Amino acid sequence: METAELELFHRSIRRATETCGDESLDAALDEIGWRDALAADRSTAVSVLFEAQGLAVADSSALDWLLAAALGEEEGQASVVLSPLRRPEAPARVSAGRCEVRGLGTKAVALNDAAVVVAETDGGSVACTVKVSALELRKVRGLDPWLGLVEVTGHLDAGATRPVDWAGAVSLGQLALGHELVGLARAMLELARRHALERVQFGRPISSFQAIRHRLAESLVALEAADGLLAAAWEDPSPVTAAMAKGLAGRSARTVARHAQQVLAGIGFTTEHPLHRYVRRTIVLDQLLGASSVLTAQLGQNVLERATLPPTFPL
Repeated sequence: METAELELFHRSIRRATETCGDESLDAALDEIGWRDALAADRSTAVSVLFEAQGLAVADSSALDWLLAAALGEEEGQASVVLSPLRRPEAPARVSAGRCEVRGLGTKAVALNDAAVVVAETDGGSVACTVKVSALELRKVRGLDPWLGLVEVTGHLDAGATRPVDWAGAVSLGQLALGHELVGLARAMLELARRHALERVQFGRPISSFQAIRHRLAESLVALEAADGLLAAAWEDPSPVTAAMAKGLAGRSARTVARHAQQVLAGIGFTTEHPLHRYVRRTIVLDQLLGASSVLTAQLGQNVLERATLPPTFPL
């Protein structure tokens, strides 16, 4: 995108995520032409939207649109069953002609008639499109009920399937969630920064205290490191680089959440203050398509098994 076009796109996305409810955000994104932008400039479309969603703690069907397109499904025609929490493996297994599904879904599952289910077989990953009515959905009333996740289970006949690149689709999803985690971290850091400037103790703002400055500085370093690694991962897209970027983004966002809570002190524990919404969303998104702890352990195991380091990022 040209500079002027990019600025307009960025402002439009930010306004949509800040002013539209979750129910109307999908329509607003279609009006802006986000899916057209996704086809023309995927890295820009994903980074701008998902960071804006993190900043506003907003939610849309964009993750499903992104994964469906990567799996060869017509955009907007189906949702995608996600991996169970913590691990990025396919949500289904095929055995003896039967497909056992055990995964998660976003709000988009209830908005579509069909869902894409990816299963692991001895020959690789395959996908099938099934009716949502054939699956069992149970609302996840956990740490972040506003996100609207559902548990998806079912036992289906392993009918017509097609080979897909599940690892490639997961990589795109991990980058998208990484940008959303960066947006959440930026918002939490801003809440802490403002509080530090406004809160007065012993006759001066607490932002003048060295301990507060250290927490804010460490948060900024963690945030910028994650943002830089995500940008580098788009330059060298692969399952390894995407996992590294998602893992660092999750760990960095949790670091910012911890320091923001300490800076905000007692007010940060109340439901009247917005911090809890960002912390809840951070913890849950860190678990989707691979938790930071799991991805880091897998990357370390791969290094030990192959006795080689990942390629150097173009930082």
